[in-house]
Amino acid sequence: MDADVIVVGAGLSGICAASLLSVQRPNDRIMVLEGRGAIGGTWDLFQYPGIRSDSDMHTLGYSFRPWLGEKAITDGTSILDYIRDTAREQDVERLIRFDHRMLAADWDGVAQCWRLRVMTPAGEITLACRFLLGCTGYYDYSAGYLPDFAGQQNFTGPMIHPQHWPDDLDWSGKQVAVIGSGATAITLVPELARAAAHVTMIQRTPSYVAEMPARDRFSVALGRIAPQRFAYAVTRWKNILTGMATYKATQVWPEFIGKVLARKAAKRSGVDAFHAPYGPWDQRLCLAPDGDLFDTLKAGEATVRTGQITQFEADGIRMDDGDLIPADVIVIATGLRLRLGGGAALSVDGQPLRFPDCVAYKGAMLSGVPNFAQMFGYTNASWTLKCELIARWVIRLLDRMDEMDVAVATPVPPEDLTLEPAIPLSSGYIARAKGALPMQGTRAPWRVHQNYLKDVYEFRLAPVEDGALVFAKADQVTASRA
Repeated sequence: MDADVIVVGAGLSGICAASLLSVQRPNDRIMVLEGRGAIGGTWDLFQYPGIRSDSDMHTLGYSFRPWLGEKAITDGTSILDYIRDTAREQDVERLIRFDHRMLAADWDGVAQCWRLRVMTPAGEITLACRFLLGCTGYYDYSAGYLPDFAGQQNFTGPMIHPQHWPDDLDWSGKQVAVIGSGATAITLVPELARAAAHVTMIQRTPSYVAEMPARDRFSVALGRIAPQRFAYAVTRWKNILTGMATYKATQVWPEFIGKVLARKAAKRSGVDAFHAPYGPWDQRLCLAPDGDLFDTLKAGEATVRTGQITQFEADGIRMDDGDLIPADVIVIATGLRLRLGGGAALSVDGQPLRFPDCVAYKGAMLSGVPNFAQMFGYTNASWTLKCELIARWVIRLLDRMDEMDVAVATPVPPEDLTLEPAIPLSSGYIARAKGALPMQGTRAPWRVHQNYLKDVYEFRLAPVEDGALVFAKADQVTASRA
């Protein structure tokens, strides 16, 4: 056995898992596989201008390592530094094998272990582990979503997807068109407008955009009179509870909250372009730190156009009303492509695993898949909040398995469980992945909660032995297959 636990991915969630595992299970052999050559995951890969968090750092950061930066909504470089500093301080850099990309993983029921095929700079190798923990995120690192616009070949300037931003792109004094209205577009527009002659954001459908202070005044004030860790913990819980209350309000009064958000955006920006035809949080709510997008629009440095694109032309984009939006540079911020498991082929005893055939257990494990968990964060709150809960629960599970002297834990759903899609958003990247995501049940522990307090109970307080996990000793598994 090469490792007791293999963590796949050295990004925000992978470093979280490795840090907690190495401290709380010091006798385990922990290995982290990172397909790229650096720590950081998303925050190392994405290099587009203005990249930042869309969650506050008091909840995006780890509970065990306070965020001490000035800004709560901060830039990508600062987040990357935070992840790398955490890896260094927690002494998990030594556990990482860089440029090790998992190609496939098969659960061997006879040997009670995962066998991984891994591509390395020296060629393909095989690794074996007792427990596999996926921390690869949920989108395709190789390419973002690119619609097939008519006439794309006719455009004479550069066409850029933010996921692969070129280092040498110069947009100074140029007309820039940004296609999209999601978080990436909302981030890019004010940043590009600093140097561009003008930026036009082209949206097919408006999104809700909420203004949020980049600095948390409560945290700053509390930090002046209280120890840093105490101030961080209190601010973290304040933001968790505020976020939950806000989300609940959008579900109870979606039309009213939507009108309030649109009205505030129109007042600050001077344009009526942010009243979406759906309820807030039917798609992820976008943030404008300190109202930067609205101020850019107000100043006339950028405009928003709502409508359908007819075609690309040599010098711009033709809209369905006949208008030509001039462009020297086109940024196609049309979203992500989902790819679970980092694109690796997963199987159980040689039988290929299809995610839509599985039911999510606590939003962490998959039905019928032994000794495997994956990090999947919240859609309505910070990604890290749930990922840390999952990591701590995996430790509880491994501890309990040792106490019971069992080798295997497998979630098995009841036959009468009613199933539905696991992710409640109507966003384009979710819709495009329909038929590729696990299902969820209508009751715990098969329900994927979008509620931190419920998950605190499920992961931290509820018994590990809940009747849904089936445990087996090594000799029992071997006998059953004889």
